Amino acid sequence: MKSKIAVLADPDTVTGFMLGGIKEGYPVESMEEAENKLEELVKKDFSIIITTEKIGDEFRTTINKLTSERALPMIIEVPDKTGSIERESDPLRELIKRVIGVEMVK
Repeated sequence: MKSKIAVLADPDTVTGFMLGGIKEGYPVESMEEAENKLEELVKKDFSIIITTEKIGDEFRTTINKLTSERALPMIIEVPDKTGSIERESDPLRELIKRVIGVEMVK
């Protein structure tokens, strides 16, 4: 089985990932556009969807619902060009804990 990866982010972040070899890039300009595209990508056959922390924070409830219902796609959040966001809990750490059952130590 071949894994498909998509990037859903601002145009600069998408360009960076595409230069790194990711073939499926979806640049968005607004949060409304991001919400529509996220719902569309989840319905497709992607194993991993990479998005920015800002988009992840905006749609936290939707992402938590989607990732709790099934194993794929995994939605991974990365910092955008402005840098990382201060958070109380790290969604990537929570994803690792859920998938492998072990909490990563800081």
